[in-house]
Amino acid sequence: MKNSILQKYNVPGPRYTSYPTVPYWDEVDFIYQNWIDTLKRSFVESNSAEGLSLYIHLPFCESMCTFCGCNKRITKNHEVENPYIEAVLKEWAIYCNILEEKPIIKEIHLGGGTPTFFSTKNLEDLINGIFCYAEKAKDYEFSFEGHPNNTTRAHLQKLYDLGFRRVSFGVQDYSTKVQKAIHREQPFHNVAKVTFWAKEIGYTSIGHDIIFGLPFQEVDDVIDTIEKTNSLQPDRLAFYSYAHVPWIKGNGQRGFNDEDIPKDEVKRMLYEVGKDLLFENEYYEIGMDHFALKSDSLFESFENKKLHRNFMGYSSSKTQLMIGLGVSSISDSWYSFAQNVKELEEYYKILESDKLPIFRGHLLTEEDLIIRKHILNLMCQFETSWKDKSSYFKEIPEVLIQLKEMEKDGLVILKNDSIEVTNAGKPFVRNICMAFDLRLKRKAPETKLFSMTI
Repeated sequence: MKNSILQKYNVPGPRYTSYPTVPYWDEVDFIYQNWIDTLKRSFVESNSAEGLSLYIHLPFCESMCTFCGCNKRITKNHEVENPYIEAVLKEWAIYCNILEEKPIIKEIHLGGGTPTFFSTKNLEDLINGIFCYAEKAKDYEFSFEGHPNNTTRAHLQKLYDLGFRRVSFGVQDYSTKVQKAIHREQPFHNVAKVTFWAKEIGYTSIGHDIIFGLPFQEVDDVIDTIEKTNSLQPDRLAFYSYAHVPWIKGNGQRGFNDEDIPKDEVKRMLYEVGKDLLFENEYYEIGMDHFALKSDSLFESFENKKLHRNFMGYSSSKTQLMIGLGVSSISDSWYSFAQNVKELEEYYKILESDKLPIFRGHLLTEEDLIIRKHILNLMCQFETSWKDKSSYFKEIPEVLIQLKEMEKDGLVILKNDSIEVTNAGKPFVRNICMAFDLRLKRKAPETKLFSMTI
């Protein structure tokens, strides 16, 4: 890929886990009742038809990984587990009281932090507590994130017994130099062990998360990491770009110098080499940064145009309503977003008053809903269309003019009523989505908000 194209499109840009993106939420006009009203509306529209998704944030980690931007609390004190589980279950009880009818749960995802920080007993109490007020959908899918250093066979067996069939392990990179820089030292043996355990127990989708662009990372490191990964044959892979945003994430991303981080064409080379190796090993590109074997449900969903993306990442099926439980979690009713408070002590305090611990949100406008669909289409299917009048918005001609340069560079194919992202354009899908982002166009950031797109 030509360096000039890399330089042209290597600009700060959102990752579009939502639209509008969080910095562009209209928090001033958002009120608590907005969330309650749209929650009820979405629940009525979707509960019996598709069920809802639950994201549960488990924030505790025993050590700090300097690449991580998640909301976490670093502690080795495991006495924090019980109070947190009790608080999450109280939050869920408040939701169920608001919804009145019994929720049908299609998806659960345990994220963090480190979900496997928690004991098997506490994880069992959490899931059983959730289903005191709810029932499982027939085709439910439960998943969790596991840290290879502390995920035990008992964790895997207990969560499997509770209905979990998908697990993702954070690998990042196998280079000892890189691991030391990001404070995530874990030998290949640990990853192999938990992967084989998961296969033996019966998990149907095992994922590995790999990051390119980490400090001190070189091409040989990416090759070694992907060759080791291929030897374990996970069902799906997330191959992420490291987002260096220390102005947002504070001291956690100051454990190395800026000059230690691969940039521009060097970073893109890491991606291209890694992607080519994944293709050689029969992993197929599924949405942005994701790859899967043909046997995985994510590939099937992509082929059938049913892939969905929300604050939990990519999923093989869509639910209109996603409720986030736990500190800092974000919920999505489709018509509005709501985020919980970020500080643990405040989270506990608000729950004591029997209120949902929401501190900000956004009520989507009609325009937001149209743009959101286009960005989801691009992120999930690498194409979008406005053949249906309900998908048209008056700025479409301006969007097409903006994309003309990308068409010249071979990144998109423009038609009268649709666009398609080419294979060459897939690494630039964030840039393509930005052409549709009306809120970003109307008010350019005055400070650093986003990581670089390349």
